[in-house]
Amino acid sequence: MKKLKANALALLAGTVLSTSALLPAQAFAEAEYTFKLHHMLPPMSNAQANFLKPWAEKIEKQSDGRIDIELYPAMQLGGKPPQLFDQARKGIADITWTVGGYTPGRFPKATAFELPFVPLSARITSMALQEYAETEMQDELKDVHVLALHTHFPGSFHSREKDIKTMEDLDGLKVRAPNKMMASALGILGANTVFMPVPSMPSALSKGVIDVTALPFEVVKPLKIHELAPHHTEFKGDRGFYTQFFIFSMNKKAYNSLPDDLKKVIDQNSGVPLAGFIGDAFDAYEIGARKDAVDRGNTFSTIEGAEYDRWKETLAPVTEKWIEDMNDDGYDAERLLEKAKTLIKKYENF
Repeated sequence: MKKLKANALALLAGTVLSTSALLPAQAFAEAEYTFKLHHMLPPMSNAQANFLKPWAEKIEKQSDGRIDIELYPAMQLGGKPPQLFDQARKGIADITWTVGGYTPGRFPKATAFELPFVPLSARITSMALQEYAETEMQDELKDVHVLALHTHFPGSFHSREKDIKTMEDLDGLKVRAPNKMMASALGILGANTVFMPVPSMPSALSKGVIDVTALPFEVVKPLKIHELAPHHTEFKGDRGFYTQFFIFSMNKKAYNSLPDDLKKVIDQNSGVPLAGFIGDAFDAYEIGARKDAVDRGNTFSTIEGAEYDRWKETLAPVTEKWIEDMNDDGYDAERLLEKAKTLIKKYENF
């Protein structure tokens, strides 16, 4: 475990929050390749500050400045968040980072990781997902060059007006569902589910379009959700309540345009080690982001013990229905789910 974690951390060591380790720009050759990296979140978000920007700087440094990566946050290149994967596929952007669940049904195999009470930390689950993607998802990802798949830290509920302490507290509320699996779960609990991309949530909460949202604190902080929804509910048990997966990918033509030595730079900063690094960044940021809500004096409720077990039992039909639907579509759902769980255990023990 120590060796693997060290490799993941070493991938982008010294670049997480600072550019001090970079050589002066004049020490680099003029960039031979310039790539545009597009994503949906603001520049101050955890994703840009602690993952995307350090990754870009690492690529630039290891290529001796021959590769230049320009970051375009907050959909600055146009379009909407659900279009980001296709922007990388079509070459509208060279590299994109997006939520897989924004296009329901497109990456069905990855949804095994989004089922209730499957994930652990972002680091463990991300590394498991990336290995799973490398062996099970080649068909779903064949149109892009995959850099890494990952997940966020298991999410919590954030409510405008009431504490969510039991399943019954969600009955009749308008709840933002992060993905199809959670929409099914929330429906069982009597909530009225609403789908929307992350950037739309502050406005939706302030206007009462939704009463509750399911998110990790890592997203709560930059969007100031804790100021709009000051009641938080966390899950404490052997697994997190839910997560969702993200795709960090590169246009195939852009990747193939590189000579072998520069492809190697990209390859050395991809795959399971990169997924582990991203997961570490998301896990670390979660702690500080949660503290902001604590310092503000917000209320916290915990689902644990017998109540936690009651949630798991009540939501078991979500997994049963997923297995049924996947099998109907020609997949071996039981095998895929077992592989996802086995990989999570594998990385839990590294």
